[in-house]
Amino acid sequence: MLRSPMAYRAVWERKPALRAVYNDIYQRILATAAPGIILEVGGGSGNFKVIAPDAVSSDILFAPWLDIVCDAQRLPFPDELLSNVVMFDVIHHIEHPVRALSEAYRVLRKGGRLILCEPAITPVSGLFYRLFHAEPVDMSVDPLKDGSISADRDPYDSNQAIPTLLVGRFRERLAHIMPNFPLQHVEWFSFLAYPLSGGFQPWSLLPAVAAGPLLALEWSLRRAIGRLAAFRLLAVYEKRI
Repeated sequence: MLRSPMAYRAVWERKPALRAVYNDIYQRILATAAPGIILEVGGGSGNFKVIAPDAVSSDILFAPWLDIVCDAQRLPFPDELLSNVVMFDVIHHIEHPVRALSEAYRVLRKGGRLILCEPAITPVSGLFYRLFHAEPVDMSVDPLKDGSISADRDPYDSNQAIPTLLVGRFRERLAHIMPNFPLQHVEWFSFLAYPLSGGFQPWSLLPAVAAGPLLALEWSLRRAIGRLAAFRLLAVYEKRI
């Protein structure tokens, strides 16, 4: 498993199919965003900035292409400053996701959006993630449980089940906790291109030339088979007050 933004960036630069998969998602994120300032939380290898150069990019670990180093559970921004908070493969790494959600709400203006793109646990993808992915899948946890922030916690610790739990089993409870931050919509997508690309593993089974057509086909099929086979979900929360 890769352990640094530098290592992720090296894989990114040598895998055109992976770049095609991620750039497609970045474009869909931007299409969902509200007008105004975007804060990217978990900027990692700096890929989103290529598509959104005006975004403020942050991560808990330093990298030279980031604008700021900070924890998603303690954002160093004043209230109601931002129009969007984007988290790509972040919320399932956070110790207390409810704190990150609360911080996103705090720094967003009215009408601002929190946009999450995360692993989706479905009957098909869940089997793949459990058997072939290094990160755990534990559907028994409470993603809304709060507590003190551990100073020595490994930022790469994770549970891929958390995003699916937030938009599924715990959706109503989260809405009760944060009634002015409703989940506007969820897209369940990504079936073949992402797993065939190998993600940030060194291998890929997806020819770069095939990535675009396959991604377009997958998006057109998302409503028909998303809840059965999606590997990713795109969730959008909007601040009412």
